[in-house]
Amino acid sequence: MARRISRRKKPSKEDFVLKPERKIESEVFDRDTLLVLSKMIKKGIIANVDYPISTGKEANIFRATTSSGEFVAVKIYKLETAPFFRKAEYLEGDPRFMGIKGGDRNIVLAFARKEFKNLKICEATGINAPRPLYMQRHVLVMSFIGDTTGLPFQTMNMCGPRGESDMNSILDNIKKMYHAGLVHADISEYNIMMSAPPTLIDFGQGVILSHPRAMEFLERDVRNILKYFEKHGIKLDFGKTMGWIKK
Repeated sequence: MARRISRRKKPSKEDFVLKPERKIESEVFDRDTLLVLSKMIKKGIIANVDYPISTGKEANIFRATTSSGEFVAVKIYKLETAPFFRKAEYLEGDPRFMGIKGGDRNIVLAFARKEFKNLKICEATGINAPRPLYMQRHVLVMSFIGDTTGLPFQTMNMCGPRGESDMNSILDNIKKMYHAGLVHADISEYNIMMSAPPTLIDFGQGVILSHPRAMEFLERDVRNILKYFEKHGIKLDFGKTMGWIKK
């Protein structure tokens, strides 16, 4: 899922602070979202929703702050407007999500649970990905991928790779995921944040190896990375790379 990172100047804290008693009207903070965020504030999961980091067709991501002053990322899947029916292929065949019925809303909620579970696998395996902190319905709270001032790192498509070490790190994470039984299924330069080393994001489409199309998705991920780095003068053989990943 390609996302657009906000290039706007960071707004003042007062502009985006969310309090349980404050009503906010926007396409993101609909009634359901307000209820979830208010519950998170009351539980002490977050204290404020600060400002938007990125926007996408299926979800928006905000920076938030905890009561201790720690920055976190809040991903809000869009309940009504997301075109999730076409992505049912990522749920079908995944034994973790068999029998999902209903319209778009149930599929959206399943994708939120799916991303949280996939991030749990990454956390347990030492993969460079956001650390899952909390999930309720269509809202995920994750570790913030950014600098100490609270600004998010850019994605690779915005600033380009730093060299072969970035490619090696990404492929190493793909290999770790494979041996943990997980395939990202949507890796591209748009879903890699330029921390050191790079961080993989957007795991909602990730599938486990028992999914009937897992190998197809794995090969697509690898081809995407090799093709991107080849444009930057770094070339690896696809067949040899796949053999190394599976070894």
